[in-house]
Amino acid sequence: MTVKIGLLGLGTVGTGTAHILLDPTGRNPLLQEISIGKVGVRSLDKSRQVQLAPGVITTDLEAVVNDPEIAIIVELLGGIEPARSLILQAIAQKKHVVTANKAVIARHGDEIYAAANDAGVYVLLEAAVGGGIPIIKPLKQSLGANRISSIIGIVNGTTNYILTKMTTAGANFTEVLIEAQKLGYAEADPTADVDGLDAADKIAILASLGFGGRVKREDVYCEGIRQVSAADITYADQLGFVIKLLAIAKGADGEISEQLQLRVHPTLVPKDHPLANINGVSNAVLVEGSPLGQVMFFGPGAGAGPTASAVVSDIMNIVAILKSSGLTETLDPLLSCVHQHFCQITPIEAINTRFYARFLTKDLPGVIGHLGTTFGNHEVSLESVVQIGFQEKLAEIVVVTHQVCEGNFRTALDEIRTLEAIDSIPSILRVL
Repeated sequence: MTVKIGLLGLGTVGTGTAHILLDPTGRNPLLQEISIGKVGVRSLDKSRQVQLAPGVITTDLEAVVNDPEIAIIVELLGGIEPARSLILQAIAQKKHVVTANKAVIARHGDEIYAAANDAGVYVLLEAAVGGGIPIIKPLKQSLGANRISSIIGIVNGTTNYILTKMTTAGANFTEVLIEAQKLGYAEADPTADVDGLDAADKIAILASLGFGGRVKREDVYCEGIRQVSAADITYADQLGFVIKLLAIAKGADGEISEQLQLRVHPTLVPKDHPLANINGVSNAVLVEGSPLGQVMFFGPGAGAGPTASAVVSDIMNIVAILKSSGLTETLDPLLSCVHQHFCQITPIEAINTRFYARFLTKDLPGVIGHLGTTFGNHEVSLESVVQIGFQEKLAEIVVVTHQVCEGNFRTALDEIRTLEAIDSIPSILRVL
């Protein structure tokens, strides 16, 4: 039995996927039973790095989806439209779907999975988070016996590269971003990466799988790394931390087990933490649950080879099911999406976390005392207060808190800003 796939998109990942499927030697024997039926592209004029039979490539994307000989649609277009419409069209024709599109799943996963469950087909997305790192299937299968308590990840290679370079070279954000763009690590428009939007898409997906409930992408609190300065990285280092953009999903216990914290923001990570040494464009996801404890998934989070590896593994999963049991509307619950309810997301002002804040103050007596008093009045406990030095005749003071309620911390800052001695608060970052 040969299973034909329809490939939508022949960019970096699409080309990598085609290379694997066209060269099965030495790989899993199942690959020899998969053929590329049609490939949909936006333009025929672009030069290709893969050789396909005449007539296979077309600009008619719907023709790929509608081809009755194609059993699996592999969506690698990216973006919301036409990807969403084509996925839903494929599902309506009872075709299985493999996608690397985190944006469409994070925003329209509810609609897509409802349609897939009704049609009795699979939508697999291992490549949507973490590139070549296996994390989707482990959350669905290998870790399924655990009660997950947290998923914390470095899931965007661009921002991790920028922060790593700022740390090792002492450079500022803007110059490292320009370098990352020249090297191809950052897009010409880096907004999705540096503002945390890409990471928010990914943690929405991981949280949904890990905590067994649907997640609304707009409920994910999101901060990027534009405000992280070289000074903050230096001070973090002196205090025993490195700064990483973390995507965090945390669950609650007992009766509020469906209440989640979902957030993306730059974070001071202790140097002895497993995520502290994930550098460059690498990704890592740290999962904690009971009874397992902690397990970390680490590897290349993007690129043609790693992402195509994940795409083809999903194709193989579906082909194995078709080969062993044929097309059936009874879905394997460890591969399909079975949850129906929406998780409740804790507002950011209600979470408890630690904070780092950097103050520029006038050289007046009693400043540190005023800071301590104001924080204390709002139930903010301080772990350390350090006067670093002077900057343009202003004293530079760094504060690290214990675990505090974010709302209380923000209220205290609002009051501190009104103090005569306070010139500005250039940095406020959370601490893991």
